Amino acid sequence: MKGNAAFSSVDVQTQKYLTLLELSKAIASHRDLSELFHDIACRLRNLFPFRDLAVMLHDGEQNVMRGYYYEGCAEADWASKKSVEVSIDESINGHVWRGQEPLIIRDLDQDTRFPTAQILRDKNIKSVCCLPLSTVHQKLGTLNLWSEEVGAYDTFDLKFAQLVTSQIAVAVEAQFYREQLAHERDRSQLLLQVNNTLVSNLNLRELLKSISGSLGAVMPHEAAALTLYDESLNQLRVAAFDFPDHDGPCADGKIIPFEGNPIGEAFTTRKTTLIDYEPTTCSGLASGCASPLIFRGRVLGVLAIKSSRPHAFSKDDAELFEQVANQVAIAVENALAYNEIETLKNKLEKEKLYLEEEIRSEYNFEEIVGSSSVLKRALQNVQTVATTGSTVLIYGETGTGKELIARAIHNLSERRERTLVKVNCAAIPTGLLESELFGHEKGAFTGAIDRRIGRFELAHQGTIFLDEVEDIPLDLQSKLLRVLQEQEFERLGSSRTLRVDVRVVAATNADLVQMVEEKKFRSDLYYRLNVFPINVPPLRERPEDIPLLVHFFANKFAQQMRRPIESVPKETMAALVAYHWPGNIRELQNLIERAVILSRGSTLEIPLGELKQPPKNTNHANGGATLENVERDHILKVLGDAKWVIGGPTGAAARLGINRTTLNHRMRKLGIIRPQPV
Repeated sequence: MKGNAAFSSVDVQTQKYLTLLELSKAIASHRDLSELFHDIACRLRNLFPFRDLAVMLHDGEQNVMRGYYYEGCAEADWASKKSVEVSIDESINGHVWRGQEPLIIRDLDQDTRFPTAQILRDKNIKSVCCLPLSTVHQKLGTLNLWSEEVGAYDTFDLKFAQLVTSQIAVAVEAQFYREQLAHERDRSQLLLQVNNTLVSNLNLRELLKSISGSLGAVMPHEAAALTLYDESLNQLRVAAFDFPDHDGPCADGKIIPFEGNPIGEAFTTRKTTLIDYEPTTCSGLASGCASPLIFRGRVLGVLAIKSSRPHAFSKDDAELFEQVANQVAIAVENALAYNEIETLKNKLEKEKLYLEEEIRSEYNFEEIVGSSSVLKRALQNVQTVATTGSTVLIYGETGTGKELIARAIHNLSERRERTLVKVNCAAIPTGLLESELFGHEKGAFTGAIDRRIGRFELAHQGTIFLDEVEDIPLDLQSKLLRVLQEQEFERLGSSRTLRVDVRVVAATNADLVQMVEEKKFRSDLYYRLNVFPINVPPLRERPEDIPLLVHFFANKFAQQMRRPIESVPKETMAALVAYHWPGNIRELQNLIERAVILSRGSTLEIPLGELKQPPKNTNHANGGATLENVERDHILKVLGDAKWVIGGPTGAAARLGINRTTLNHRMRKLGIIRPQPV
């Protein structure tokens, strides 16, 4: 019997240390503390007597013990537990955390030292084992075993339990370090995002919206405000307010008092402040953070964010927010200086914008106007392919400037000293297209009274541009394919093979893939043309380029007609930016030319009435008035009637009979962008 007892004791010890080894493996495999502690609770169930296992971690900022995990092994119990918070001075956990010595309470009903222990008595807990959870670096918290039996831990193996807690402490500390690294990474990324936003934005409302969006991932909030100091009036005024889910009276232009208001106090004290709000007209906002915008010793205003959650922001958040505000102050100063320059120049009057010079300096494209990101991507593709000699297929709607792209490819290539030959395949009758491309011999057909050299021969050692390539007949496509592959062909009426060195750049406004599926275009020719596709964006996808184009064409035609055009009215420019331009740049160019003719003074008078009705043929990518185009036109009209006010009883959403969020979603999907002030 004694031998069996000794053997049993050895088995218990072996089982304990096997469990400890399993715990080490479990710690290495878990990255979520809640899952880890559920795993530990289940593994320790057969070794330690407890009903519940609880972990209390010390919150240094609030100086309390917070129960992050409080669970039994059962999954239902584990999922339903909620965190609790107890004081340092009145709790078992605070006592153990401070003293760093284990504490076993045999009968909780007989122990009156800790007032907060009543929480456990209410849960029918009779005995407690509380162990310090620490590493060599820090005191993290405590591990608790709770039992419904009196004296459950009278013979408890504290030595083994402390080995367990040391393993758990390492896991907790590692998780804290991971969270801290992730926290620092998120904040560094935030500052980078803010910086990138500031570089590209001079509009205060759009600036605030972008900053608020970047902050949301790190400091969740419902509202943001940018308040600026008006020196002439000695007042603080809300310059921009971002509160997407609120349509109430909180709006731009509101006066903020210097005293009795936390934003005013942040301005006067020059210090970042954490705010607890009283109920106001902006209902639901309970807390906030405000930081002064200081630039070169001068306070420009205050940046503030607000949350519906009480005490939503910590001191650490305030430090980060102050860094953001320091960056925003630079952008605000730039925006104010920019607006001052705009005012001094009478809001862009007499300022002439020539795209040729902008693009020439950055891209060496002399005829293409625009600085939008989508256009820049297309021009970068032009630069990439221009020097290679590869075949290029340019996609784009009618009037987008595909010929200019083809010319840019030629001008940047090694063939620029030779000829760029242009062929509009749709403008030449089908019966004459072969002769036009490849030439013909005398007598090859009725009317061929002399030999004619074709366009491919003219383009030898240069570039040939085939516009509207989808209109080449099927029986001629095989001959074009041969030229692309072999660089050889025969003139019409001749059997002599001619060789040429020609680079082919083609363009289309059709869906060639669909035409291939419908057997209207040869698949082998399509793949040979589509070596390097370039998409030219329609004008509606680059609205920021419209003011550049308007000024460019206005100056061009004003010089040609000797008209003193010097400015474009704001309202006119906004209407032009909002219009969807089915005819793209060609339509805009024609409109501006008519406007220059009609203008009687130095201000460009554009006949906006021509833009109110959708064109009879909205020749978009599919060549017809699609349901999407009709919806887009209707939304644009309603937005225009509502002066681009989306929410509220008279806003566009109410007029359309839909929710504000639904309208915002449809606008994003249809590519509708609010026009910027000009």
